[in-house]
Amino acid sequence: MNTKNNKMRKKTILLVGAIALFTSCNDTKKKDTTTETIVVEETHKEVKTDTKSNTLNNDWIADIKLDGTVKWDANIETTQGVNKMKKNIAEANFKTVEDYRALASLLNNEKNFVIQKCTMKGPSHDNLHIFLLPLIDKINLLVETTSIQEGSEITESIIKNLNAYEKYFQ
Repeated sequence: MNTKNNKMRKKTILLVGAIALFTSCNDTKKKDTTTETIVVEETHKEVKTDTKSNTLNNDWIADIKLDGTVKWDANIETTQGVNKMKKNIAEANFKTVEDYRALASLLNNEKNFVIQKCTMKGPSHDNLHIFLLPLIDKINLLVETTSIQEGSEITESIIKNLNAYEKYFQ
């Protein structure tokens, strides 16, 4: 029972840390973003084991909105990070499971860059998070891929996620 309470307490602390990270994005104060990124990754690892098929099906698109009839303005670093992720995928050569895991590492670095450099506020920021949260889950799935087929499926879903960025952000 005590172990169960400790696990619940740890999950709660991790969840609160992840929420704090995503609600503040890029505060003007310097932060230890390495620690915060680990908290986000740990939280999403726990979630992903139960929701792999939900993560890959891109249901998040039903929740994201345009700014009326126009795209949201995104900060340049976000767009650069998304474009770099697309480039990393395009340049990848997939022959082994390790190739997919190496791609996951590159994508993770760019995702961290986007989070660290985020300056967006308000509804554009909220919609960016609708876009980012499933992407983070997919990258975490790719980190732990166990087969070439699984890596390929996850990568295809990541590509769809990244390509949708241009529909909602400029």
